Amino acid sequence: MEEKSATTVEILGREYRIRGNADGAYVEKVARFVDERLREVTRGAAGQPADRVAVLAAMNIADELFQLRRATSEEINDIERRAEGLISLIDEKLSLDA
Repeated sequence: MEEKSATTVEILGREYRIRGNADGAYVEKVARFVDERLREVTRGAAGQPADRVAVLAAMNIADELFQLRRATSEEINDIERRAEGLISLIDEKLSLDA
C-alpha cells in the first residue's frame, strides 16, 4: 500500500498542507495553477468576498475542463470515423484481390 506524502503549497498567500499519493512536484504544479486562476479572478472581481472569488475560479476551471473534454471527444470521434473509412477501403481492396 502506498504511503501518503504531504506537500506544503501556497495559494493566495496562505499555506496549505496537502496529503495524498501524488508526487509533490505534481501537487505544487496543481497549486500554482489554482493560485493563478484565483489571482486572475481576484483582479477582475476586486473587493469580492473570498468565497465568491473561489466559486468564480472553480467555474472558470470547470469550464476549461469541459471545453477540453468536448474537444477531445470530437477528436476521438474523428479518428474513429477515419479508422472505419480506412478499414472499409482495406476490406474493399482485399475482396477485389480475392
